Amino acid sequence: MDSFRAFRIDEQDGEIVAGFRELSIDDLTQGNVVVRVSHSSINYKDALAATGAGMILRRYPLNGGIDLAGVVVSSEDTDFQPGTAVLVNGCGLSETVDGGYSEYARLDSSSLVPIPEGMTPEEAMQIGTAGYTAALAIHRMEQNGQTPDQGQVVVTGATGGVGSIAIDMLKLRGYEVVALTGKGSEEAYLREIGADRILLRDQVDLGRRPMEKAQWAGAIDNLGGDYLAWLTRTMKYGGNIASIGLAASPALKTTVLPFILRAVCLLGINSVDTPHDLRHAVWTRIGSDLKPQHLATIGQRSISFDELPDAFRAYIDGTARGRTVVRIGD
Repeated sequence: MDSFRAFRIDEQDGEIVAGFRELSIDDLTQGNVVVRVSHSSINYKDALAATGAGMILRRYPLNGGIDLAGVVVSSEDTDFQPGTAVLVNGCGLSETVDGGYSEYARLDSSSLVPIPEGMTPEEAMQIGTAGYTAALAIHRMEQNGQTPDQGQVVVTGATGGVGSIAIDMLKLRGYEVVALTGKGSEEAYLREIGADRILLRDQVDLGRRPMEKAQWAGAIDNLGGDYLAWLTRTMKYGGNIASIGLAASPALKTTVLPFILRAVCLLGINSVDTPHDLRHAVWTRIGSDLKPQHLATIGQRSISFDELPDAFRAYIDGTARGRTVVRIGD
């Protein structure tokens, strides 16, 4: 491979500049495995990084894309022989190392996960970081005692990638799922992927008391801010809240009362720096008991590499629904 194409993000005079570039392997960050990338995806972080709306990259320049799937073409690690189908999510992609918006990637083998048996690279990217984050949240909640018979689990930011796949996975596991959304027009979509009840954000009374009526056995929260504070005040005894995102706000104004009087548990979910063994365990579950059943609906949007630059705005505007797969190569 003399040269290949990548979507590269740089900083010039304090401004983010992003676009397609011709690179060679030697231009990429260091690693002991080279992967021919076939698919990637778009996440909110990708849109922030590519548009400059958020400072995601910790060094410049880097190829964008926090997800990738492809096939190993050369390797110094005997665990990943040429021809092995692999995926990577997080692990510093498009933050400290070159990401998945590139026809080739050079990576440390510790970040690679074999694509689960029976799953295609396209399906792996329909799931991607969003689905992995949802699965990690459910895994952590169940490690902490969450079971379907305890009651309803509410998912905020329900039409996004994490929220959509979380609903699908929770329903598959037997939970009663409440979808909290600001998009009333998406009720049919949310019910199709597994939501038992739709709760519109503008109809929610967030309350003011340190504790409100106990409603939820668990929650997966993509919003933060006032909605996360409301969740702490409305959880049932022993309820788990998996904190995933900050689409509304990074702030959290609450009291210790829900934690010491109702034994509420706030679980922080970091999908980037997950330890190796836990990452493999969660992806194994994604290939089995947490494998989404509605990927054709959630991940129905597929775009070519050429279409990538025009696809970020929907994520910044909050109009994107579900997942977008990016077809990088053959």
